[in-house]
Amino acid sequence: MFEVLVYVYENYWQGDACPEAPALGRKLSAAGFEPEEIEAALIWLDGLQLAAQTSRVCPADARGAADCALPQSADSLRVYSSAECQQLGVDALGFISFLEGADVLPPHMREIVVDRAMAVAGEPLSLDDLKIIVLMVYWSLGQEPDALVLDELCDDSQGRLAH
Repeated sequence: MFEVLVYVYENYWQGDACPEAPALGRKLSAAGFEPEEIEAALIWLDGLQLAAQTSRVCPADARGAADCALPQSADSLRVYSSAECQQLGVDALGFISFLEGADVLPPHMREIVVDRAMAVAGEPLSLDDLKIIVLMVYWSLGQEPDALVLDELCDDSQGRLAH
């Protein structure tokens, strides 16, 4: 499924440029992806679209509106459930914490990342797969990560040499 997501990200630079599911499914099939991978990716992308639509943070003058979330307090703390810890694994949780600490993954985006990570079969999620999820969350919200974040998300850690 992640190969399909990477293909979608690379070929449709913004979520709103992506065709509807039936047309996208045909394009993915024509690109040579297996039907099972396409179906799983389309279901996952549908959940991503729903999560992105419902995660909008309220502007100060619209607090309490039914279609947006309140911003997280600076004093709040995110506690992961045991199911989330098991699905994400230590590496992914550490990477999410790193992105939050670098102020490039705000709370509403973190929640989408966790939601979409929980929607993936198999545990624990690999760090490379989590990076694809983070990229897809940025993509779905129509945001482009800055160059350093993009470099970290696309970096091949296998090829790195320790000094």
